[in-house]
Amino acid sequence: MKDLFEKISVEIETFKTEAELHIEKGNKAAGTRARKSTLDLEKLLKEFRKVSVEESKK
Repeated sequence: MKDLFEKISVEIETFKTEAELHIEKGNKAAGTRARKSTLDLEKLLKEFRKVSVEESKK
């Protein structure tokens, strides 16, 4: 679970960096990377929820 949390943290930082570049500087490629990051985050967060529920059942 710690590993998954670390992956989520890294992906959030990636999203923040790319979104800032897109918003502040109008970097279209950064916008694309930020959107991809949101999809990756969605998958990681769903996995976290699944693992968390399983841990709660123990």
